[in-house]
Amino acid sequence: MEPIRRFLADFVARDNRAGSVRSYAYGLLRWWRWLNALEVAWDRATPAEARDLVLWLKQTTKPRKRPRTTSAVTAGTINPVTGKQHLDDRYKPRTVRHGNAVVSSFYEFWMEIGEGPLVNPVPLDRGRGRRSNAHHNPLESFRPEGRVKYNPKVPRRKPRAISDEQWSALFAGLRSNRDRAIVAVAISNGARAGELHGVRCGVDVDWGEQQIRVVRMGTQCEQWLPVSPEAFVWIHLYLADLGAPLEPNEPLWQMLRRRDHGGGLRRHPLNYEAQRAVFRRLNEALGTNWTMHDLRHTAALRMSRNSALSMRDVQVVLGHAHLSTTADIYLVEDDAQVVRRVHEHLCRQQEQLATPAPAPAAGYDDRDLAVLFDGGIR
Repeated sequence: MEPIRRFLADFVARDNRAGSVRSYAYGLLRWWRWLNALEVAWDRATPAEARDLVLWLKQTTKPRKRPRTTSAVTAGTINPVTGKQHLDDRYKPRTVRHGNAVVSSFYEFWMEIGEGPLVNPVPLDRGRGRRSNAHHNPLESFRPEGRVKYNPKVPRRKPRAISDEQWSALFAGLRSNRDRAIVAVAISNGARAGELHGVRCGVDVDWGEQQIRVVRMGTQCEQWLPVSPEAFVWIHLYLADLGAPLEPNEPLWQMLRRRDHGGGLRRHPLNYEAQRAVFRRLNEALGTNWTMHDLRHTAALRMSRNSALSMRDVQVVLGHAHLSTTADIYLVEDDAQVVRRVHEHLCRQQEQLATPAPAPAAGYDDRDLAVLFDGGIR
């Protein structure tokens, strides 16, 4: 598809990562299929087609290669152990919003080079009496402002930390020292799974300072992160299990896999799908739905609630570009703790009401004290 190919070539030239390119390609593929079903050319699309796509995504289900089996019972329900919702086959609001952003940027590209339509089918909502570019710098070019008109609202989700009891059960359910090591590292510094998979054995592991070096997914910058002593113990045990030592530039995390060409089991770098398989087996055994990202949330919440660490410390370790991102996500109160504190307050209030008021000293009138203390003294 030549229009998409040219857009993605420009998207790659703007130094976007391969994962972003893949995500944008799938978003445009969905839009292309939608226009083909409506028999509308891509350069003839109007906001009506974008609106109808949003309405269709809200009520349809995702196509699956094979039907659900064991997960059909739990799809969309709340896990009683973790309190998290199991994934279902519906398109989430974030997916719809991302698709709108992809299509909008695609048409902006063709409008800027002057070879596409004059109207972007994903319009912006400039309502509420707000004038676009009200504080525009005359030395800069005008850009569209406002939110996408047909974007669904995204409910704000609070990050959930794994409790100490749940963490003990999770760690005990792991079946290899490699899995114990990578999970212990993730709970230490909140690094993402993709960042941990890129760690090399010799050059990215500092045994003396107890640090590992990762490449941040957003900025592609290298950063040293602290690791707990316990995690380094598990790394040492995992490397001892490998037998043959790894080369300095080899990925630290390896897996054994048998290929079709024979030769028995061979070592390969651990990838994201294999990591998901580890958690899938673990969740089946524990009746949970934990993911690697839950370890990042747990590490971040533990650090943010530690009075010895500032939010700036947490931001640097997590790799957020802005301090406001860290504060907005992790400066939250646990609902269970809030309910417990309010319940304790109500119990104390009830005890105070049940306690009889002390008798006034000689020379004081009960009625005067009631007026002075608004009903009496406690």
